[in-house]
Amino acid sequence: MTKVSFASHPFLLGFEQLDRLVERTAKTGADAYPPYNIEQTDQNAYRITLAVAGFSEDDLSITVEDSQLVIRGQQKDTGEGRVFLHRGIAARQFQRSFVLADGVDVTGARMENGLLHVDLTRQAPSSVVQKIEIRKSQ
Repeated sequence: MTKVSFASHPFLLGFEQLDRLVERTAKTGADAYPPYNIEQTDQNAYRITLAVAGFSEDDLSITVEDSQLVIRGQQKDTGEGRVFLHRGIAARQFQRSFVLADGVDVTGARMENGLLHVDLTRQAPSSVVQKIEIRKSQ
C-alpha cells in the first residue's frame, strides 16, 4: 500500500518539508500534561499558556530547536522527608513541543500564578512580484 500525503498533489511543488512537519507533529505524544492554551493576542501575535503549578522558573527551560519550540519541566525539589496523605499535584517531568512556522519568533516568557506564558510574534509577509524573462531558443 502506497502512502499518500497532501504534498503529493501536483500543484504543491516543494512542500515536502511541510508534509514532514505535519507528520512529525502528528507523532508527538498525546500526553495531556501539562494542559495548555493557545490564543491569538493580536493580528500577528500569539500566546501559549501552560499550567505548571508547583514548578518554579528554575524548574523550566524553553528552547527553540529546528523551528520547534520545546518547553521542559523537571522539579528539583523531590519532597524527601515529606509524608503525603494525598498527592494530587503532578510533580513529574514533562516536555511539550510546538512546531513554529517560518517567521514566527519567541518574544518572551513569564510566570504568573502557576501559569507559564510564552509570547510569539509572526513577521508580516511581504508581497513579492518577480518577472521571469523568457529566453529565445537558438
